[in-house]
Amino acid sequence: MLTDQNNKSSKKLQTKLSKKERVKIIKSLMLEHFPAPKTELKYHNLYELLVCVMLSAQCTDKRVNIVTPALFAKYPSINLLAKAEINELKSLISSVSFFNNKAKNLIIMANQVMNQFNGEIPKDQDSLKSLAGVGQKTANVVLIEYFEANLMAVDTHVFRTSHRLNLSNATTAIQTEYELSKLFKTDLDKLHQAFVLFGRYTCKALKPECEKCFVSMFCKTTKNFKPA
Repeated sequence: MLTDQNNKSSKKLQTKLSKKERVKIIKSLMLEHFPAPKTELKYHNLYELLVCVMLSAQCTDKRVNIVTPALFAKYPSINLLAKAEINELKSLISSVSFFNNKAKNLIIMANQVMNQFNGEIPKDQDSLKSLAGVGQKTANVVLIEYFEANLMAVDTHVFRTSHRLNLSNATTAIQTEYELSKLFKTDLDKLHQAFVLFGRYTCKALKPECEKCFVSMFCKTTKNFKPA
């Protein structure tokens, strides 16, 4: 937890610097500590990435990586996934959170890709969001990871850390995405990945490792922020 001395130093620094200056320093430190951040999901192509990201909603990357080898061995293409038998698919992903809904959405998504996009996974945000089980965060994560698109995606790690660092006061993930995009403007893909890794291994939800934190001087609280 933050010590009284760290709290005083943090408040003093935040009072001294403008928000623009704070944002510039935080951005620089994030990119310095995570020069080439990438997702920890294991995939080989756009199809596998999309499936992995869909499965990772409210689930750990570690758990997704455990189930996907067998999943992709059984359904190595979007065409085969579209023909999957629902109970068989459920059995392969049963250890993933909300596997019933995810199995249904995966099959619907695959059929949409086959019927509406000629078997090619779309490469723009609006088209991706038209697919079953794909919201804005999932679409952005796919575009960030595979195409290095200048987009921000806000998961629980990004939401928590950006609020702890006083970069946003928004109550929803979408509004936080908008605010962070407006603040940082460039390198959003790298910053998204950096904030995820920072939140996963340093600025943890319950036991943040403040003594290892390279932006602790900007932290206003260790409260575990969650999107509404």
